[in-house]
Amino acid sequence: MTIRDITAADEAAWRGLWGDYCRFYKADPPEAVTANTWAMILDPASPVRALVAEVAGVAAGFATYVIHPYTWSVRPACYLEDLFVREDLRGKGLGRALIQTLIDRAGDEGWGRVYWMTQEDNAAARRLYDTFTPRDAFVRYLKTIPARDD
Repeated sequence: MTIRDITAADEAAWRGLWGDYCRFYKADPPEAVTANTWAMILDPASPVRALVAEVAGVAAGFATYVIHPYTWSVRPACYLEDLFVREDLRGKGLGRALIQTLIDRAGDEGWGRVYWMTQEDNAAARRLYDTFTPRDAFVRYLKTIPARDD
């Protein structure tokens, strides 16, 4: 297993994994969203970044994360937004390795925290996450804002 920064050469593999990830969450983002996400990942000026996990040279999972200012600290925070491992390779340590890589980078790059969330009923993911840290007491609220026709 290898964990590394994603590159432009990974686009086809990432798109395949991204599609599987979206299906897992029963989501069907428009192509414009997928293309924009990929563009943000590759843009060095963007705070959005990604790692890829490889097994025998084949992309098997990814982590998309965002580095952003954090108002309760002088150090930036890392939000692990997307984490996905191919179903046939789950339980083999790839998800753990992706998260641990971000935690290690946090120490190396001076980030003040790494945080993430998952659905309440995602028991398999929560078993993994609980080995890193206990869940906190925050409740998320989400208000979707429709696009305006300008």
